[in-house]
Amino acid sequence: MKYGKGKKIAYSIIIVALAVFLTVAVMLGLKNGYGSAKDINLGLDLAGGVSITYEIQESDPGTQEINDTISKLEKRVEGKSTESQVYVAGDNRIAVEIPGVTDANAILEELGTPGSLEFLDSTGYSAWTSGSDYTPLLTGSDVKSAQAYTNNNSTDSTPYGVELTFNEDGTAKFAQATQDNLGKPIYIVYDGEVVSAPTVQTVITGGTATITGMESYEAADNLAVFIRVGSIPLTLKEVSSNIVGAQLGYNAIQTSLIAAIIGFVLICIFMIAAYRVPGVVAAIALWVYSVMVLFLVSVYDITLTLPGLAGLILGIGMAVDANVIIYTRIREEIGAGRSTENAILAGYEKATSAIVDGNVTTFIAAIVLYIFGTGPIKGFAMTLGLGIIVSMFTALVITRVVMKLFYNFGLTDTKWYGRTIHKKKFNFLGIRKWCFLGSAIVIIAGFVAMGVFSSMGKYTLNYGLDFVGGTTSTYTFQQEYSQDEIENGIIPIIKSAAGVTEVQQQKVKDSTKVTFKTSALSLEQREAAETAVKAKYPVEENSIVETNTIGSSVSATTKRSAFISVAIATICMLIYIFIRFRDVKFAFAAVVALLHDVLVVLAFYAIARVSVGTTFIACMLTLVGYSINATIVIFDRIRELLKNANKKTNITDLVNDAIGSTFTRTINTSLTTFVMLFCLFILGVSSVREFALPLMVGVIAGAYSSVCITSALWYVLGGKKIGAQAEESAKEEKKKNIRNSRKHRSY
Repeated sequence: MKYGKGKKIAYSIIIVALAVFLTVAVMLGLKNGYGSAKDINLGLDLAGGVSITYEIQESDPGTQEINDTISKLEKRVEGKSTESQVYVAGDNRIAVEIPGVTDANAILEELGTPGSLEFLDSTGYSAWTSGSDYTPLLTGSDVKSAQAYTNNNSTDSTPYGVELTFNEDGTAKFAQATQDNLGKPIYIVYDGEVVSAPTVQTVITGGTATITGMESYEAADNLAVFIRVGSIPLTLKEVSSNIVGAQLGYNAIQTSLIAAIIGFVLICIFMIAAYRVPGVVAAIALWVYSVMVLFLVSVYDITLTLPGLAGLILGIGMAVDANVIIYTRIREEIGAGRSTENAILAGYEKATSAIVDGNVTTFIAAIVLYIFGTGPIKGFAMTLGLGIIVSMFTALVITRVVMKLFYNFGLTDTKWYGRTIHKKKFNFLGIRKWCFLGSAIVIIAGFVAMGVFSSMGKYTLNYGLDFVGGTTSTYTFQQEYSQDEIENGIIPIIKSAAGVTEVQQQKVKDSTKVTFKTSALSLEQREAAETAVKAKYPVEENSIVETNTIGSSVSATTKRSAFISVAIATICMLIYIFIRFRDVKFAFAAVVALLHDVLVVLAFYAIARVSVGTTFIACMLTLVGYSINATIVIFDRIRELLKNANKKTNITDLVNDAIGSTFTRTINTSLTTFVMLFCLFILGVSSVREFALPLMVGVIAGAYSSVCITSALWYVLGGKKIGAQAEESAKEEKKKNIRNSRKHRSY
């Protein structure tokens, strides 16, 4: 562990250079602002974007057709941002909101008027051009996949195209079509235009076709995406497009940034006070983590919204957690009498398995959420996955190097690293019945509250606009108002006059037009709000307040994908825990504890009537990652102690020792994460507070379940049987001694 002079200087320069480089890059950016935090794409809630409204041309569209159209539009705009929203606006309109972009015309040109894919023979083509009825040879439903390609051997000026692969039915249809049309063209019509008309040279039975002559690879790729999605069930016509401002306003970013800085400083102060030199190392590592994550978010063009911020917050919590695990281990080794050098080496060695298992488990969840999720779920998964990778790097690489540097620069005395004070043991398992009962009461109370509100004709949860939709009211004012005036002046008037608790605003850029989204309003409520607003904020003459009923921006697809992705993620985590711990009881207990934390927070939502919006999804996803990580740490300690167990080991004492030895880590990690969330709650705007408050409850629930529920559950499920033989032998030995004692007294 001892470094020579050259190595000390070299490592010091590398660490300082890395920190300085990342800091400068995040603050100023590299070439053309590349990597700068200022260039991070922000979502509609934080920075605005493009809002497009389409009108459904069919006279009486069915609910299923509308839902299918929304689902396919969501997939199409995902290429622009995973945080895009598509929802019903009025009786016959669909709204598309895409964050992080400002060129509405370009978006419209790329998105196009959603149409269909058809293959026509000469007869079908003639009927199509004349507006007569026809039967296509194949449609988009016959296509299995579509991929863009570049023909490098082509001498054509447009070597770009799309290769289509048909499904089983499509392959048979295409083979028949090429056989019937040898020497004749087959017209490929997409979105009402002929995109290709190749002449059939031979019968094609392999189930593939190509669309050639695309102007660029990007154009080919866009077409491939649209074809993969399939045809849109409804015919849509674009009626408006606007560049809109942030839904949460400028203050949301400013206050969140201030809260993050204050929280970061408080965490660093706490770590230094609690762990001394390792705390300083942790502060350095957290700074490197923060700037590295911001740099990578900017580089990879990740759109950052509130769910994304949730992923970053969880990443900070896990970064702190990894450091706490290591430093607690170091203090334990010093307390056991090891030298500082050996304690540092042993601390990192013994902490690595817990850190890796906890992070890998959560990373598995992030991957699954990204693959199967949509919209905000993907955004959360991307930032969470990125945060996990960076936190592991800073905890296992950066802190190790910096810690060794501090030691080699003369900080070798154990007093600089702390010493574990052996406290009186507590029988955590002895209170397990009371803990199980307390958790059951809280969870049942939540379901009872849902039932009560449902019987009163209300929603079981206080669903916000994102989940149930509502009413939009668009005002065209006589002058343009700032975001601050809208948030602090107009919105309170609407809330008071209409009697609502939630109002979202969307300001059209370079315009006096502002749209307000509220819960569903009656005619009386709309008129009251209009009268109150107009009294203080006059509208343009001859302009009317446009009102529309809007549907949920969290589509059925998003809800379904959230449930499916979480379920699959849970199964994958269970499998990983089983493989690592070779005991299904560990896996089952971990999943039950995870479910416990989710249900506790759900009960809080039900009882406190906190608004349930997109932040609800982010909150629940955050808990999945946070809860499982805390559980793994304790299970890792139980596994470690079991390796050294023998026939005389008392399993009850073993589990209590595992919980007790990790108790400080559990409290400290929970405290640092809680501090960050508390700062957001105190300083943030209303939407940020609605996001932070349930998460604070979740952090408390996670700490409680880790200490009081998880290990006790493993014990009850059968863990106690591991030491049953030893404990039974001890009892028999005690009984034998008593009998011998009585026999001796009888003589």
